[in-house]
Amino acid sequence: MAKSRYFFTSESVSEGHPDKVSDQISDAILDEFLRQDPDSRVACETFVTTGQVIVGGEVTTKGIVDVQDIARKAIEKIGYNKGEYMFEAKSCGVLSALHSQSPDINRGVDRKEEIADEFDRVGAGDQGMMFGYACRETPELMPAAIQYAHALVKKLADIRKEGNIMTYLRPDAKSQVTLEYVDDVAQRVDAIVVSTQHDPEPEGMSEAEFQEVIKKDVIENVIKEVIPAEMIDENTKFHINPTGRFEIGGPHGDTGLTGRKIIVDTYGGAAPHGGGAFSGKDPSKVDRSAAYASRHVAKNIVAAGLAEKCTVQVSYAIGVARPVSIYINTHGTATNGLSDAEIQEKAEKIFDLRPAALIRNFSLNKPEGWCYQDTAAYGHFGRDIFPWEKTDKVEELKKAFNL
Repeated sequence: MAKSRYFFTSESVSEGHPDKVSDQISDAILDEFLRQDPDSRVACETFVTTGQVIVGGEVTTKGIVDVQDIARKAIEKIGYNKGEYMFEAKSCGVLSALHSQSPDINRGVDRKEEIADEFDRVGAGDQGMMFGYACRETPELMPAAIQYAHALVKKLADIRKEGNIMTYLRPDAKSQVTLEYVDDVAQRVDAIVVSTQHDPEPEGMSEAEFQEVIKKDVIENVIKEVIPAEMIDENTKFHINPTGRFEIGGPHGDTGLTGRKIIVDTYGGAAPHGGGAFSGKDPSKVDRSAAYASRHVAKNIVAAGLAEKCTVQVSYAIGVARPVSIYINTHGTATNGLSDAEIQEKAEKIFDLRPAALIRNFSLNKPEGWCYQDTAAYGHFGRDIFPWEKTDKVEELKKAFNL
């Protein structure tokens, strides 16, 4: 029987990418609201362009947040701290257009009537469907292409901030990784694309010569440090700054907007996406909390050995606590003769997917050891610092199936 062979690609962007700048500002503002008032209801979006930040959205809170100060600190942390970037933490304009949340929405989310179960008193912040995914391609139980793509731009950022080598690097960068699969198993890296913002070429060096220096540096100090050596062969293609000069970047090179990198935030296209962005939203918004919970379910199912890969979908109605539907698909990889229906039936009993339960179980309104700003670059999944990445339900799942 002929082997199945195909190629799959995922991309990532650095924390200095304009859309990610927006995500980080929105989540930094959310973090401060929740720090002051864990019951804050926040839907905050940010727009960035040359020398300008605009923050808008709806907030219900007892907290008082200095939006300008929070935005400038987030921008400084990313590394936009020089005037020549045309977007700089101390000098950019910051406009806040936050206002109160609609009472028509809030009445369905925070219901204080005489409801016996406290977890039924908090309804979903909106309707919609969310997806979670896990697979055995990497130790993090994430698709390999997106993990490699994240690691490339994260390595670039680490090198830039350390300042010892590649001192010409600027904050904006993008990566793309194409893997070759045979019978659904990643065999090799077929192509890597890295575009990194940089300073002007040094005096006495041509643009072409400088780009060759950058290409060599990226391959030696980034790609070879991140991608497993056995995944690269003589046919792997490297495209480093393929258009040439990338001096103008960040919010000066392109506008940025919160929620515009939702595939980068999740599984790099390897799994479906419900369409709702994460950043700037408090955990009563199931776009965010239920996507985290769906990943938690999928990861624990795979970690428990019930399947090689798993997709979980949940859906909600606004103001209703319990999911309207739950769907689990192991893509024909369920083990021990299990069916998806059997896995779903027991998973529904083990995992409580009501918003208030998610907030409590993951401490989403009182983060400890992490913050929402941490999620806003290099992916919301596949990093152990986040509580939804814990495989704390593995033993319970095994017991349910007598494994």
